[in-house]
Amino acid sequence: MTILKAIPVLVAAFFLGNWFLSEVRKAKIAGKPWYAPYLTVPGILILIVFMIPVYLRFFH
Repeated sequence: MTILKAIPVLVAAFFLGNWFLSEVRKAKIAGKPWYAPYLTVPGILILIVFMIPVYLRFFH
């Protein structure tokens, strides 16, 4: 049952990761700085996801 609950999360992570990697490729081709993909929608979503455990650890 736990694996069935994890499947949607893994699918969402897969799609978000592919979306972010496509933004990274676009930024490299355009010659933008290394941080440019993090200023896009998938980059901001990834930063938020990484900040959730930090928030829960220090501020909850």
